[in-house]
Amino acid sequence: MNKQTRVLIQGGRVIDPASSYDKKADLALVNGVVAAIGNIASDFQPDQVVQAEGCLVLPGLVDLAVRLREPGNEHARMLESEMAAAMAGGVTSLVCQPDTDPVLDEPGLVEMLRFRAEKLAQARVYPLGALTRGLKGDNLTEMAMLTDVGCVAFSQAESAVTNTQVLQRALQYASTFGFAVWLRPQDHDLGQGVAASGPLATRMGLSGVPVMAETIAMHTIFELMRATGARVHLCRISSAAGVALVRQAKADGLAVSCDVSINSLHLTDVDLGYFDSRARLNPPLRQQRDRDALRAGLADGTIDALVSDHTPVAEDAKALPFAESEPGATGLELLLNLAYKWHLDSGVDLARAISVVTDAPARVLGSAMGARQGKTGRLQVGGLGDVCVFDPQAAWTVQSSTLVSQGKHTPFSGYELPGRVRTTLVGGRVAYQAA
Repeated sequence: MNKQTRVLIQGGRVIDPASSYDKKADLALVNGVVAAIGNIASDFQPDQVVQAEGCLVLPGLVDLAVRLREPGNEHARMLESEMAAAMAGGVTSLVCQPDTDPVLDEPGLVEMLRFRAEKLAQARVYPLGALTRGLKGDNLTEMAMLTDVGCVAFSQAESAVTNTQVLQRALQYASTFGFAVWLRPQDHDLGQGVAASGPLATRMGLSGVPVMAETIAMHTIFELMRATGARVHLCRISSAAGVALVRQAKADGLAVSCDVSINSLHLTDVDLGYFDSRARLNPPLRQQRDRDALRAGLADGTIDALVSDHTPVAEDAKALPFAESEPGATGLELLLNLAYKWHLDSGVDLARAISVVTDAPARVLGSAMGARQGKTGRLQVGGLGDVCVFDPQAAWTVQSSTLVSQGKHTPFSGYELPGRVRTTLVGGRVAYQAA
């Protein structure tokens, strides 16, 4: 990435949850890395000054669940628009899902994606490789070859492995070579509905997805983890029962981590409204008791990270009856605002609210980050100059027309959200500046 030689971020409140640093201080970047936090040398001559008075100066966000829709939508320039959306949201590192078209199950496809992303010189992209060929759940991919070209872990995205023996072999192989497997816990047969099972879905005549679709899958995964010693990250858990199972699995010493989406953290099935397809999501929005348990689990560390679950969906795919519409919502531009809103609504410590979108997801990536481990998602001298300047006093109303992403649909449309990203820097270079 092209880098500014010297940048000074002046007058902001620097918060780095990883080191518990929280002070008003200037921050100096030299050749793409953090040169100093506070105590800036008197002879430091910046090429560019970023004014941050009244703002929070944070590590660039790390988002573990993003769909970039490439390969497959090059004609629509999806990669360009979604990377620009990441910059507008302060997201400087993102993990992209393998359920593209074609699927990320061949090294050449991963190399092409990474080349195109690096050429844009915006967010750092960490691809998930497909766990099975074509995500069909039958034959394992060449995980070692995919790792060599940059895949950080392996996933089935929304496609369950219905053959438990195949999943066992996948976890055995991954464990042998130290690879992590990322799975969304949902039983294939029980998870065919379009809304969370409950009184509301029944009244609306919508097919339901019961909580046990999640918990049965989790029980299976945990038993296989015990047998294989594999490391597993559970993607977008959605229920109180699921939180309890993760808490117990961690207490038992299993190498498990998990995340929750901004949608499940803030919304419930009541937000389906009158068959509002913007709230057609996977996993489906559940009841308030589930949302409360998810918030508590994120606050106490049972849930490791908060993710956007960014899924840009075309207009014609959403302009259908609820049950027929494509699930998904845009989220990259809302992630930090909704983490901050969680802090304001629930009283959770600000450092924790920032941690779940910065250093905590970076830790989930773990050793897959290679030499960059411990640097992404935090601000430290000698670390990456990935920075987000966030104005907590600003506010904005979510409107489709103002979203940078090509995905214009979100259940938060019309919400007034607290705070606004003012500046995003990647590798010491200003990649986004709010108007």
